[in-house]
Amino acid sequence: MIEYRNLKVALLGAGNVGAQVASLLLEHSAELAERVGAGLELIGIAVRDLDAERTADLPRELLTTDTESLILNADIVIELLGGLEPAREYILQALNSGADVITGNKALLATHGPELFEAAEQVGAQLYYEAAVAGAIPIIRPLHDSLAGDRVRRILGIVNGTTNFILDRMHTTGATLQEALATATELGFAEADPTADIDGYDAAQKAAILASLAFHTVVPLDAVHREGITGITLEQVEAARHAGYVIKLLAICERLVDAQGNEGVSARVHPALVPQDHPLAAVHGGKNAVFIEADAAGDLMFYGAGAGGLETASAVLGDLVSAARRHVIGGPGIAESRHAILPILPMASITTRYQITLAVPDQPGVLAAIAELFLEHGVSVETLVQSVRAQQDGSTPTATLVIGTHEASEASLAATVSSLAESPVVETVSSVLRVEGL
Repeated sequence: MIEYRNLKVALLGAGNVGAQVASLLLEHSAELAERVGAGLELIGIAVRDLDAERTADLPRELLTTDTESLILNADIVIELLGGLEPAREYILQALNSGADVITGNKALLATHGPELFEAAEQVGAQLYYEAAVAGAIPIIRPLHDSLAGDRVRRILGIVNGTTNFILDRMHTTGATLQEALATATELGFAEADPTADIDGYDAAQKAAILASLAFHTVVPLDAVHREGITGITLEQVEAARHAGYVIKLLAICERLVDAQGNEGVSARVHPALVPQDHPLAAVHGGKNAVFIEADAAGDLMFYGAGAGGLETASAVLGDLVSAARRHVIGGPGIAESRHAILPILPMASITTRYQITLAVPDQPGVLAAIAELFLEHGVSVETLVQSVRAQQDGSTPTATLVIGTHEASEASLAATVSSLAESPVVETVSSVLRVEGL
């Protein structure tokens, strides 16, 4: 029997996710109350426009534009406004009033996370954010709790459904990037302005959150190396398939040791070649997946829907149940474990493999000159595939070289590519892609 008082829940935002959260909370209130041990009373939904069209039929009497009053009357505040301001101001106001906060705001956490977590710790409140990364996939809580006693070495994540849909469609149907983007927009996978997705901003925000959590170290957003998919061509996708790879936009967070032997961490987002037998290669359409390598737990894979109003609402409601249970049981919020203070190492410190595609004249001495450039920068060649295309006018044929390297530092690999681009024996550097997941 429920004896604890009703807990007052304030919802900020009634967009796609917010409307689904409100609808599910109202529909399943009795069942959620049994799980929590207390009633969950939705006391209001803060919106900018009372008359705006919603994706769910919400009770008019719950809608309000008086956000501050709503916050001050709540035990738990769910922030689903998005953006940096006024979301940051509202979350700080809620935490300082003693309310727990649930958010799906990845941009805000990646930019102002330390400030928000410190505010929560100061008053013994809790900030929950399962919905901020990978939608319905439970990844924040496993990193925060289940793997807290382990040592996470590396995270490889497909954390943006739009780019995965585009690259997967290029791979499976032969569509160009622009054709695949148009389809993604038509089907609702891409926004009217897809910049945040295809230029890697969305994935970089999620990488900052995952790295901070996995390595117990604050990883600021501006420390995340970011490359998008706008430069990926159908030719690269087809070459990858023939070589046994799939191109994916990856968020990669890993522990590293620098040249002086000091441990640090790195976070980066960029397109990469993934072997076709790696679990991430089988992630199709708009799905997300996060692959974790840990010392004791070994390899772990989390897969599912990375976006969508209903799917993301599932993560929000999971956090709501956790927050409500804490109120019923009692005790202060659990502070974030971000005290390892490991240095953030620059991109040049990472070690990876490259696949480099060159157009060169098919004549004696070219391969020797290219090999000399690799030797000069300390990069070892693992594979070389050559194809020759005859010229119609009878001039020197052009050879295409696809060179796979052994693992080397990013600095050495980048210097090698730079030297190749400047070499008189190289006509063009057609493609450079990192190889991950080997």
